[in-house]
Amino acid sequence: MNDASPAADTPHPLYPHLLRPLDLGFCTLPNRVLMGSMHTGLEDKAADFPKLAAYFAERAAGGVGLIVTGGFSPNLVGWLKPFGGTLRWPWDVGKHRQVTRAVHEHGSRICLQILHAGRYGYHPLQVAPSKIKAPINPFTPRALSARGVERQITAFVRTAQLARDGGYDGVEVMGSEGYLLNQFTAPRTNKRNDRWGGDAGKRMRFAVEIVRRIREACGPDFIVIYRLSMLDLVGDGLAWDEVVQQAKAIEAAGATIINTGIGWHEARVPTIATSVPRAAFTGITGRLKPHVALPLVTTNRINMPDVAEAVLARGDADMVSMARPLLADPQWVNKARERRADDINTCIACNQACLDHVFENKHASCLVNPRACAETELNYLPAAAPKRIAVVGAGPAGMACATVAAERGHSVTLFDSAAEIGGQFNLAKRIPGKEEFHETLRYFNRRIEQTGVELRLGRTVAADALAGFDTVVLATGIRPRAVDFPGADHAKVVSYIDVLTGRVVPGHKVAIIGAGGIGFDVAEFLVHEGVSPSLDANAWRTEWGVDIGYDGNRGGLVAPRPEPAAREVWLLQRSPGKPGRRLGKTTGWIHRATLKAKGVHMLGSVEYLGVDDTGLRVRIDASEQLLPVDHVVICAGQEPYKPLATELGNGGIAVHVIGGADVAAELDAKRAIAQGSRLAASL
Repeated sequence: MNDASPAADTPHPLYPHLLRPLDLGFCTLPNRVLMGSMHTGLEDKAADFPKLAAYFAERAAGGVGLIVTGGFSPNLVGWLKPFGGTLRWPWDVGKHRQVTRAVHEHGSRICLQILHAGRYGYHPLQVAPSKIKAPINPFTPRALSARGVERQITAFVRTAQLARDGGYDGVEVMGSEGYLLNQFTAPRTNKRNDRWGGDAGKRMRFAVEIVRRIREACGPDFIVIYRLSMLDLVGDGLAWDEVVQQAKAIEAAGATIINTGIGWHEARVPTIATSVPRAAFTGITGRLKPHVALPLVTTNRINMPDVAEAVLARGDADMVSMARPLLADPQWVNKARERRADDINTCIACNQACLDHVFENKHASCLVNPRACAETELNYLPAAAPKRIAVVGAGPAGMACATVAAERGHSVTLFDSAAEIGGQFNLAKRIPGKEEFHETLRYFNRRIEQTGVELRLGRTVAADALAGFDTVVLATGIRPRAVDFPGADHAKVVSYIDVLTGRVVPGHKVAIIGAGGIGFDVAEFLVHEGVSPSLDANAWRTEWGVDIGYDGNRGGLVAPRPEPAAREVWLLQRSPGKPGRRLGKTTGWIHRATLKAKGVHMLGSVEYLGVDDTGLRVRIDASEQLLPVDHVVICAGQEPYKPLATELGNGGIAVHVIGGADVAAELDAKRAIAQGSRLAASL
């Protein structure tokens, strides 16, 4: 493949740093955007490689300068899970050529990530520098012998050579996030006393040897990215001088680029969730810049072009890495170049369809873009016979359905009784840590305008007004489920909708009935006051105990100092067990930890006896208690709201019910947007 074309004479007027080419010596990248590694589940089966190729091709066509695949293991002991993706034999190469050809056809470059899970492998074959079990894994690793260490190095080099044979432009060596190489570098997990353990120089030798031998085996014109853990966020992790020492050694060993890794998977600090401020960690990459000459890549919660440009302009890095933002919008780079940032379908960092899916052994997708990883099966082709379609309800399901149907050429009218689009998203955006929902609403407003959807807001539509349409889609959402206990009609008892819309300002002591996702959101809303920590990186780091200055500590950890809660809150559920067990697999612990730090009383097995002027009477473990609360907020679930369904069905009009109106399950926006999009693709 030919090198990228030379830089244009004139810098981009909006993003001069982001869209500037990067000369690596033997090749030039067209811009400073690296699509970071993210496992999708398509890497694990040969039959899925055509889908993987289509997925990467769409991002390459979208203008990404350099792509890094999800992690491939160099051998079986390095598996993330049994039968996970590997590249270890010559006969594996053919399937990978499908991917590299697809990317190169669009003028982009792609590197294969070599990932050895070490003690994070979810299987009994796992190995590690020392026999120390990970707290997030039931399996205990076998400590590698000296010969075993050499075998792992050989496996890394063999995979890199096979990657080159498969058409990859380079490899990324995964040395962060607590995987095997990081396990060797950190005293937390390396207790060896041979040449591969002890002082920092010995602990990093494994990683340095891998990079050196890959460079020797693959030649000078092969991109070698090293993913360096710059902030472990675990006890007994790396000290800052050791990070610098390792970076210099990796540079001397022949790396082309150093990428930033933030936090181990077992760390009790969130690193990529929506509550993490944008670009919260880029300063740590900036601290390394004076110490090495290699291009540095920074990462985590960079989701819009202005954020990326600011990071690069202040000198924090030479490139930015984004994974989920390119899952959400494969045309991200092109839209930035064309000055269409308002058209970007912004990643909201919810993790619900990407990381949560992967941890559940499903293919990744995206809440705001259900086509992600389904590019070969979900396509919005022009309609063979355009129809007049009415969509009633402008929440997530209705917005998705209306815009996809209009994109396909249907004439679509979107009705809603509210004065603005968004439905329950207009509540979600008020939750501290969920401000990114503003971006989704901005995106759908643009999509409605661009696709020509006729928008009729502020009116309740009657069945007879829909008589002239060929198809009616009911996306009328939910209504809160009523509760039935003595005093349920007391003035202290209010709905979560009243609280989040500001119609009711709760007092200083509040009980929340219902500890699902909405209950947790309301609790977050009530305990925070003033500027949300997710909008202030310094405040957020203080709350979680993150020190990117490494002031005499290892791993970048200090004692957390959360702000006092604005209210005393009780979060209650009828069912036994700890509240929050059914929250998102990768983010639920964050919500629980946040509320615990704020002193929220989270109780299960609660029987509600009644509300009166003195508060809420409950029974817990056969013991009656009075909670002296000023308000009781009901978050006890929802019911589908579809008053037009029967009447329209009797009138002979084709009616489809989607979103919360179909199934009211904790306001599942992921299901709602996917359901609306797929229905529109089929009409």
